[in-house]
Amino acid sequence: MKDTETTDVAFVRDYSVALDRLWRAVTEPVQLIQWFGPEGLFIQDCDLDFRRTGPWSCSMVGKESGNRFHVSGQITSVSPPAEGRGSVGLTWAWHDDTGRRGPESHVSFTVERTATGARLTLTHRALESVDSAQDHTRGWLSTLRKLDFFLDPGARLPD
Repeated sequence: MKDTETTDVAFVRDYSVALDRLWRAVTEPVQLIQWFGPEGLFIQDCDLDFRRTGPWSCSMVGKESGNRFHVSGQITSVSPPAEGRGSVGLTWAWHDDTGRRGPESHVSFTVERTATGARLTLTHRALESVDSAQDHTRGWLSTLRKLDFFLDPGARLPD
């Protein structure tokens, strides 16, 4: 991989819920804060409303470590479900300890109706390195486990 190359990651989840239910889970602030962010972190302060374009931000704190993490960006597109498909696009950048934003990447949440419910495709593009892609993969997989449980409370969260 060259220094100028970027890396993309994508995740697909199928849920036995109506398309509208999945859309609300990934766009409405009161629902987003229930599952957004990796396991082991709690949301301290967030402006998460993926129903409209404009700025967004989220601060999370490690439950055991107390470490603070801040991420922000711009919601660049919102297309509510029409004809069985909807999407949200946003920029993404972590802040360092001084509050300075790091390299910007791009995230999209796409929801689609399926024969058995709805599908979420989460894509994170233009990550700066393989290491960054691996870190984000771990974070997104952890976050998606929380979404799995949020949409199916009968499911058991891993220990």
